[in-house]
Amino acid sequence: MRLSRYFLPTLKETPKEAEIVSHQLMLRAGMIRQASAGIYSWLPLGHRVLRKIERIVREEQDRAGAQEMLMPTIQPAEVWRRSLRYDDYGPEMLRITDRHERELLYGPTNEDLITEIFAATVKSYRELPKLLYHIQWKFRDEVRPRFGVMRGREFLMKDCYSFDLDYDAAVMSYRKMFVSYLRTFARLGLRAIPMEADTGPIGGDLSHEFIILADTGESEVFCDHEILSVDVLEADVDYDDDAAIDKVITRFTKLYARTEEKHDAAAFEAEVPEGRRYHGRGIEVGQVFYFGTKYSSPMGAVVQGPDGQPVTVEMGSYGIGVSRLVGAIIEASHDDAGIIWPDPVAPFDVALINLRAGDDACDRACEDVYAKLRAARLEVLYDDRDERPGVKFAEADLVGLPWRLVIGPRGLKEGTVELRRRDGTVAEELPVEAALARLPGPAAG
Repeated sequence: MRLSRYFLPTLKETPKEAEIVSHQLMLRAGMIRQASAGIYSWLPLGHRVLRKIERIVREEQDRAGAQEMLMPTIQPAEVWRRSLRYDDYGPEMLRITDRHERELLYGPTNEDLITEIFAATVKSYRELPKLLYHIQWKFRDEVRPRFGVMRGREFLMKDCYSFDLDYDAAVMSYRKMFVSYLRTFARLGLRAIPMEADTGPIGGDLSHEFIILADTGESEVFCDHEILSVDVLEADVDYDDDAAIDKVITRFTKLYARTEEKHDAAAFEAEVPEGRRYHGRGIEVGQVFYFGTKYSSPMGAVVQGPDGQPVTVEMGSYGIGVSRLVGAIIEASHDDAGIIWPDPVAPFDVALINLRAGDDACDRACEDVYAKLRAARLEVLYDDRDERPGVKFAEADLVGLPWRLVIGPRGLKEGTVELRRRDGTVAEELPVEAALARLPGPAAG
């Protein structure tokens, strides 16, 4: 994509309403614009990141055996009355009346509706287990929306729901999602730590939240620093192998990791050597719940068991804040100049910068490199604008693409281009072909 044609309304100054780094940088980098309090339009750059996160989330849900569907954003109030949650949820639920005086609501979550669908369609234990998920915009009327997409009113969520015949099977579904989440966050370039959690309004008695460490996080966390060195992607996982699933979970849960609500100071000191104790802050990016028959019982989600008797199914719920992840990644990966995107979720792979647009040699060299990068199936943001080098460098750092390839008159005379990694690990001047070979994926060929 040529930057001269791209819709990228960057800002030089930080808007006053932006209190945290992710909100500041998303506005300055032209990723989002506020429509109203806690509600944002996602501009092309931000939308690309959102879709890349969504793709990875979807791939890992599919690998774990979950099936994708899509439920409506507007739900009938009657469904929530049947689950006994309509009056309990509170003012965060946006309640609506249509022209026929029917009571509706903008769904903040979907346990109730998915249970109604299941109860009406699944009748036998032979149809279990079921893992169903969807990725959808949701709405919660926060009393004080703040921090940009980190605590907005409208947000994109992945929700998965499990239905099982008994407790043991339900816990196995929970454990599959636990591992799926570990893999998902690792593929996003994040170190997400599973921590015991309160279940809150979702209900139930078993829950973990997944926390990434960040100085600006809303949660105070205590953990064994060794947990950050566990690589869940070092080997593939067979989701049909219960022992393999348990092995992965044990590697994480045997190490101390708790938020302030669950923290036990005595246990922390007893279980974790002093040099490995971490006390800091973190951001929740996902949570898994087992809640048994909290919804299936009042809503009649019953199947015929192996002995012909009715069995109320056991359920779980598993959420990932897809839009929240964009902000969380920035909070965990930035510097004073701007965003530092992990490769898997970067909006483009490479920033190609023409230092002197209009110069015949520079233009020819840039066009040639641009064509080769695109042929190698790399996503390129080509800064072909007639702007000062300082402006181009500043905006490239702000946007934070993993690689930066700079072509200018001086380098061309010497037969070199400049190749840099945004994270500072690479800064070299080398011939064009050598630079292309250093780039990831098909470009190396």
